[in-house]
Amino acid sequence: MRSRTFPISQPITIRRAVARDAKRLTRLVRGSRAYEGQYAAAVAGYRVGPDYIEAHRAFVAVGADEHGDRVLGFYSLVLAPPELDLLFVADEVQGRGIGRLLVAHMQSEARAAGLDRVKVVSHRPAEDFYHRVGAVRTGTALANPPAVPWDRPEFEFRIPPE
Repeated sequence: MRSRTFPISQPITIRRAVARDAKRLTRLVRGSRAYEGQYAAAVAGYRVGPDYIEAHRAFVAVGADEHGDRVLGFYSLVLAPPELDLLFVADEVQGRGIGRLLVAHMQSEARAAGLDRVKVVSHRPAEDFYHRVGAVRTGTALANPPAVPWDRPEFEFRIPPE
């Protein structure tokens, strides 16, 4: 199945996620090509519900398309303990700077919340991305079958004061 590409000629806005975004964010997670094959089970039943959006600092990157606002990606920042819980970019716009924008926004939110570091437990396909956007590898989260049957790289963003 081919996915259509999405030209990014309109400005991208990052805004707080709201309950009505829940279904679109869930589709983005479940449809991510980064979670195909051996990783598919990790997101098969995953749900980003309105309750999750309300409980966390979730933000979406949106751009305009012929149908209105198009969700290009999102992230969720947990404050205690500080962790980047989710970060997804739509497959068809990967490599166009959306992830980098979301990370910069997350770092700004973390700084505003008084955090000096944010942990990330990734999976192998995203490891290079986190290196490119400045995260430092700090260790490995060991497999926890059956929920997570593989080891995952752990990273940390260091949040310098302004």
